[in-house]
Amino acid sequence: MNRVIIDIGHPGHVHLFKNLARMLADKGVKVLFTLREKEFERELLQAEGFRFKSFGKHYKSLSGKIWGLVKFDLQMFLTGLRFRPGLFISHGSIYAAHAAFLLRRKHLSLEDSGNMEQIVLYRPFTDAILTPDVLPEQLGDKQIRYEGYHEIAYLHPDFFKPDPSVYEWLGLEQGERYAIVRFVSWNATHDVGHKGLTNEDKVKLVEQLSKQVRVFITSEATLPPELQPYRIRILPEKLHHALSFATIVVSEGATIASEAGVLGTPAIYINTIARSYCQDQERFGLVYNTSDSARVFSLVDEILAQDREVFRDRRNKLLSEKINVTRYLYDFVNDRYGNGQSPK
Repeated sequence: MNRVIIDIGHPGHVHLFKNLARMLADKGVKVLFTLREKEFERELLQAEGFRFKSFGKHYKSLSGKIWGLVKFDLQMFLTGLRFRPGLFISHGSIYAAHAAFLLRRKHLSLEDSGNMEQIVLYRPFTDAILTPDVLPEQLGDKQIRYEGYHEIAYLHPDFFKPDPSVYEWLGLEQGERYAIVRFVSWNATHDVGHKGLTNEDKVKLVEQLSKQVRVFITSEATLPPELQPYRIRILPEKLHHALSFATIVVSEGATIASEAGVLGTPAIYINTIARSYCQDQERFGLVYNTSDSARVFSLVDEILAQDREVFRDRRNKLLSEKINVTRYLYDFVNDRYGNGQSPK
């Protein structure tokens, strides 16, 4: 295994695999990232200095997704044919799984969402599926569970050091209290039939937060006019530093809520889609899960009234019970595929 393709389907996947990619590269493995451009995947890969190949824009419509399945499968196959990887790695990528099968290579998948409509399309062509032990879905004999979450792979203190200069970038005084609010677009396949806050509740939430802290909104969705002044485009490479020093995070997206929790920042996850890793972090008092707007408003006051250090202590307890996910993944790849030969 001297060449690896890592396929990216979401900005969070860049973070998930970046430390593994560097550790493999340090051992002489050539790594190529592939992506569809959905949000800021390209910018993240550029900022990290990785070699990558873009397959173009991600399709949002149903007809576009169907066409994309054909188009991106073909592009992935051709890329694999030219690059000749010994292994494909992804977070549940249908395209990587199909290409690996056609090229008679192995595909290793990480999975933490349990979206069966995607899993059934890649599982038959996948060698192993690594999942957090808290994932409730039973994925068959290819599933291997570990004690951790994806977010630990890149936010573990062995790999991530918060940079306090983010205060200056945000235009804040050092130590000034602030909130990060994240709204999603609700156009992913797994979002069908689910919801977060109404526009009215979004306005009410920001008004409530603004009485005690500075508010910064990052949003995939169009914001009501009264919330536009709070909108900020947080540079991808600065996001985790901003989450680390925030007083509170309120998010319709599970990834940012979980990232905040792993960093020791209290978060409220507002979504009717239950995510097992966010639910597990509630056990530590770090991520609060609800789709009830009234509960959100009461939680905001409850969290802001607590000492920030309480949550950092809870984070330390969480990390003491979980593994270093990147080191586990690196060892797994080496033990299973790293015999110096391209796995057949």
